[in-house]
Formats: sequence, structure tokens, C-alpha cells
Amino acid sequence: MSGKLYLVGTPIGNLGDLSPRGAETLALVDLIAAEDTRVTLRLLNHLGIKKPLISYHEHNKAAAGAKILARLKAGESCALCSDAGMPCVSDPGQELVALAGEAGIEVAAVPGPSAAVTGLALSGLVCGRFAFEGFLSVKKNSREKHLAAIKLESRTMVFYEAPHKLTATLRDLLRVLGNRKIALCRELTKLHEEVIRTTLEQAVERYNITPPRGEFVLVIEGAPTPQEVEKPTIDHALELIARLCEEDGLSLSEAAKQVAKVCGYKKSELYALALKARDGW
Repeated sequence: MSGKLYLVGTPIGNLGDLSPRGAETLALVDLIAAEDTRVTLRLLNHLGIKKPLISYHEHNKAAAGAKILARLKAGESCALCSDAGMPCVSDPGQELVALAGEAGIEVAAVPGPSAAVTGLALSGLVCGRFAFEGFLSVKKNSREKHLAAIKLESRTMVFYEAPHKLTATLRDLLRVLGNRKIALCRELTKLHEEVIRTTLEQAVERYNITPPRGEFVLVIEGAPTPQEVEKPTIDHALELIARLCEEDGLSLSEAAKQVAKVCGYKKSELYALALKARDGW
């Protein structure tokens, strides 16, 4: 009989945030797969739990995943832990869950802390609808495509960022999105937790002077929805499509889709008109 894979959410800073069910699961499983065994070992020592640990991270997930799967098939139970928060969410685990599912192995989630949702709740921005964007790529082409794709996103957006990349990311977000409201949530649940509610422009100025420290969750307001702004003319909508194609490298179809979201027109209508107008751009 096959074992069971548990996805265990772990504290994002304060070890007291681990749920009783999370602690119970870690104590009962046969082995624990950890993104960084040193980080998970500190948590286990805090709980007084001794369990075999196996490393499972981005760079060994193929080989380690096969080993874990074999042990699950043999009837052992395994808890998967990332360094902080929920596995699979901007952390390793997605491929292992897929492998387990394909093999008919039961997968259960033991919910725990999430930096994205914690930052969102603290931001003071609209929380009813949001888009989790994770980390922006450090590769220029991928980064620019990601930024172009969210230019007209009307939902509140949540990003993760490391301190040494924060200033460049804030500049890029200001350049592409314009001067929007932002909450910078630093070192959440830790001793030096801080939430700064400001604008992208002011955030760039702040961290040009003061070097950022700690891990950040960035919560940024979305683009205005059609209900919040006067419906633009067809000519203005076509101008927006042209800019997205020329400046951000979007295809005509994708640009029409993005503009349709915020302008209140049908994508098919904008696409057809843009096709006719394209020769004049």
C-alpha cells in the first residue's frame, strides 16, 4: 500500500506560527523532504522532533523526487517543507505533487503561514481580488515580458523580492506601471517586521538613500478598472494597443486582449480595427 505525501506550511519567521497539526504531522511521518535541511532541522529541534531528512530543492528535484516517490510507493509517508511558507508557492514542490498524483499517491495539504497573504492583509490595499506574481526574473527579456503582461492588470498584485534586487525592481515597476500605491512589507513576523505604505515614486527615493535590508513582500495597487475611469475612445484604445506592441513587444492579439480588459470594448472588435490600423503605425 502506498504512503502519503503531506505539504506542510512552515513559519515565515516566527516559529510559534507553526500549527499544532503541522507539528503533529512532522512528528508522525517517516521522513521529511526539505528545501534546506539546515533550516528544517532548526524547526525540528525547536519542536523536539527527530526525523530522517532528505534534501529536495530546485537543483536536485528530478533525482530527489524519484527517490521520494520510490519511498512513497513502498508505503512510507513523507512531509514536504520549504524554508518558509507553503511548498509549491514560489518554492519547490510542484513537480513532486504532480509525480505523486500520476502514481496514485494521496497528497494532503497542512496549511500554514503565507508571506503573500500576510503582506496583502497588512497592505491596506484592495484584498478581494489579487494576483500573486512571485519573483520577477533577473533575465532582461523574461522580466520585460512579465512587466508588459501586468501593465493593465486591475487586481492588486503581490511580489516577492530580495533586498539586493529591490531598488532595481522598484525602478522597473515605476517605469512600466507608473506611480501607484505600494506597501513594502519587510521581515514579516520577525523581530524587525515593518510595513511601509507609500507610492512607487517615494519608495524608489527612499531606497536610493537607505539600502534595503531583509526579505520583502511588495503589494501594489492594480490599474484603474473601466468603472473607475471614463471609457476611452476607440482611437485612444488603438493608441494603447500600438504602444503595447511597439514599446513592450506584445503581439497584436495579446495587446488587444489587455486593452479590452480596461477599456470596456470587445477584444475581437479592437483586434479587427487594430489590424486595419497597423500599417499606419
